[in-house]
Amino acid sequence: MVSHPNESLANFLLSENIEWKFIPPKSPNFGGLWEAGVKSFKHHLKRVVGNAHLTLEEFLTIILEIESVLNSRPLTPLSTEFDNFETLSPGHFLIGRSLTSIVEPDLLNISENRLSKWKKITKYSQQIWRLWKKDYLNTLQQRSKWMFSKNNVKLGALVLIKDENMPSGVKWLTGRISEIIISKDEKVRVVNVLLPTGKTLKRNVRDVCVLPIYD
Repeated sequence: MVSHPNESLANFLLSENIEWKFIPPKSPNFGGLWEAGVKSFKHHLKRVVGNAHLTLEEFLTIILEIESVLNSRPLTPLSTEFDNFETLSPGHFLIGRSLTSIVEPDLLNISENRLSKWKKITKYSQQIWRLWKKDYLNTLQQRSKWMFSKNNVKLGALVLIKDENMPSGVKWLTGRISEIIISKDEKVRVVNVLLPTGKTLKRNVRDVCVLPIYD
């Protein structure tokens, strides 16, 4: 623990009435959503890497690559403006902006005996990324499912779009709901989504995840 914190930072926190609340030691169940994310990551890491014999450097490389993925996840919109598609991510708290990475070739369907050591590590990272991303998007959908069932999805809401063709890494496909299509049973089942490129996609509500807005 730092005994002499930065004075200017301490004064800023005081002026903003920021109060820190910590969970009890050895009580991950108090952590809620973020601990659930850690649990999901651990599960997929063990599932993918399994009994593979890795050097310390190789293991750390996988951990750091996955760390960047977790810290890139969209948490909430940065703006309510319709033409703004930026999202707040853990990366903003670490470096002040969203994270970026070099897109690696997709190695998921290539046998490991045809890959170099580096490419094997990349494949492990891509496998974990795909599994964890699916978990995260499903979690967002479960939290916002009531919005669809009550038929009050708002026009202009920022959503993440499920897309299996997106490259592994820190890229997320976002869009704004530009039209709500109500079915005969008066439930929202289809929406049109405007992409940052200007293109509009028609998607089943099962394929979009509304990002929460905290008032």
